[in-house]
Amino acid sequence: MNGTSRQIIATLLSEGRVRRAYLGLACLPAPLPPPVQARTGRSTGLRIIEVVPASPADRAGLRDGDLLLSADGAPVTSAQALQRLMLEDAIGVPLALTALRSGALVDVVAVPVELVAGE
Repeated sequence: MNGTSRQIIATLLSEGRVRRAYLGLACLPAPLPPPVQARTGRSTGLRIIEVVPASPADRAGLRDGDLLLSADGAPVTSAQALQRLMLEDAIGVPLALTALRSGALVDVVAVPVELVAGE
């Protein structure tokens, strides 16, 4: 069992529910362009396929088609890697994100909100 699982189980036992942070993104793994691969030493990032209107990601300036490279300074190569950052502690805390847009690196700061049922 990993640290995230332990934290979720402990929260469920003590509080009866788990609060999750929400950015408002839908992403799929995608290959990085060769020059970016050479610069970062990584082969994949997350292609943003949808930014929910008025979500934290939208307010931060992320766009459909951006290629998300890092969150909080850590590489993101899977949706699960991004989800691991979206625990209760992330709610209301600024999150630095770096994306590739039209060949240029774009740095934004999103402030995750609490995920509400139905979002």
